[in-house]
Amino acid sequence: MIIESDARFWDRASSNYAKGAIADQAGYERTLESTRALLNSGDRILELGCGTGTTALRLAGDVQDYLATDISAQMIAIARERRIANPMANLRFRTTTAEAVTPGPVPFNAVLGFNYLHLVRDLPGTLRHIHGLLAADGLFISKTPCVGEMNPLIRLALLPAMRVIGKAPYAGVFRASELSKQISAAGFDIIATENHATKGNDNRPYIVARKR
Repeated sequence: MIIESDARFWDRASSNYAKGAIADQAGYERTLESTRALLNSGDRILELGCGTGTTALRLAGDVQDYLATDISAQMIAIARERRIANPMANLRFRTTTAEAVTPGPVPFNAVLGFNYLHLVRDLPGTLRHIHGLLAADGLFISKTPCVGEMNPLIRLALLPAMRVIGKAPYAGVFRASELSKQISAAGFDIIATENHATKGNDNRPYIVARKR
């Protein structure tokens, strides 16, 4: 099964992922600040692709309820260990996919997807599902690599070769303009698009979209 294969890749990568440094710390801090400014103390937040919980642990203290999810059980295990050192009663970690999260009686006020959308295999379907999880006027906030704008040598040769030998995950190929169109087609109005990179050519637009 494709989902199980993706989960196994990230399970294997979890230990090194947890040890790795953030490549652009200043850009990451800007993303956190921009996101925090959009959240309210009474909000219910869903984070998709939370990895080892770094962002969740930074943002959960500003909201009422924070559910952080990832396809990898090993990533979630590391995130839960980190929460022990920084206890938060309103923060939960769960191993699941976006599509397996069901709408509850109280919808989410915001869904976050950082370094996530390029990893999903059915982008239109995932975006529609996210739309259905949000409250009226809820926000979808994302920042993801647009592989279609990367160096063609990396996009067309290096990444496929690395996937064949199990050294890279699946990555959807789209440009920033195409991603914006997909988000809009799923029922969102894009209210902000920013570049938070402070070094290099990041190709990861920070997009804030409101549910129509």
